[in-house]
Amino acid sequence: MPRIAVIPGDGIGVDVIAEGTKVLRRIAEISGIDIKLDFFPYGADHFLKTGETFPQDAARSFSENYDAIYLGALGDPRVPSNQHAADILFGLRFGMDLYVNYRPVKLLDARLTPLKDKTEKDVDFVIFRENTEGLYAMMGGNFKKGTPDEIAIQEDVNTYKGVHRIIDYAFQFARKNGHKKVTMTDKANALTYGHGLWQRVFKEVQANYPEIEPEHMYVDALVMQMVKKPEQFQVIVTCNMFGDIITDLGAQLQGGLGMAASGNIRPGATSMFEPVHGSAPKYAGKNIANPFGAVLTAAMMLEHISYAAEAALIEKAVLDAIVNDKTPQELGGNLGTREVGDYLCEALGKLA
Repeated sequence: MPRIAVIPGDGIGVDVIAEGTKVLRRIAEISGIDIKLDFFPYGADHFLKTGETFPQDAARSFSENYDAIYLGALGDPRVPSNQHAADILFGLRFGMDLYVNYRPVKLLDARLTPLKDKTEKDVDFVIFRENTEGLYAMMGGNFKKGTPDEIAIQEDVNTYKGVHRIIDYAFQFARKNGHKKVTMTDKANALTYGHGLWQRVFKEVQANYPEIEPEHMYVDALVMQMVKKPEQFQVIVTCNMFGDIITDLGAQLQGGLGMAASGNIRPGATSMFEPVHGSAPKYAGKNIANPFGAVLTAAMMLEHISYAAEAALIEKAVLDAIVNDKTPQELGGNLGTREVGDYLCEALGKLA
């Protein structure tokens, strides 16, 4: 029996995770899987009520007791510092060493992409972002803060271990899924030390995968090529900061952040899955948020815990909704968040 910890989060995170869990319950009913969903209140409301952001032992408890974590968007204007969001998100990523950020860029319907004359065959690749180092390692500080002489230092941390394992994961994924090329992107011509390490490790790892073509692009060239000719990419691997940027560009190519799923993965261990859009507090509770990203994230989570057939069925239901214009306002449709979830549950029953 798979056990999933659910953290709905803030804003529209609550709205879309509700539809994701609705779909999970429906697929469990259809397939006969006994999925146990346990809900946790961590978010702005909980923080404002209790003063607690994220318990110190929560990451360990999740690792020991759950197969996966399903997380909604975080962020609330009532907490200007967003400290609760940082403690929860980084507490999970760093506390559980979820070093793989997995972002598929898959266009389900050609009408959704802003690119001229591009089809579903052209926009179908994956991006792996190193998830625990780089500029997000929170190393640095301020000197003479708030004065005209202030100095701010943000350190870019790259370790051999961290770089090696994310690049090797990308090559393993390519081999397992029949991809013939892995593209590594950096800015080593300017960021000599840290990204020089990326180039050296990339050359070292690629030697273990002779059947896969290694390709290198500087990140400024890569983003241009993602727009110009996305069909050239199969697997992209990069650092934390660049991965954060190019995955959002990738999401736009597939129809926007509301369509994007993501996984924060530690191979062989409990991992965390989240739709990548923001919490958009002004839209919360209005039944207008796009739940497709949350639902596709639920599918990714199922696939990760060895329910690939059920995951594929959910993706078929999402495609069915798009093809039949059973979509939210964001995609030009007239259904609300809850109504999209209801349609997907109905479609699952027909497609099963």
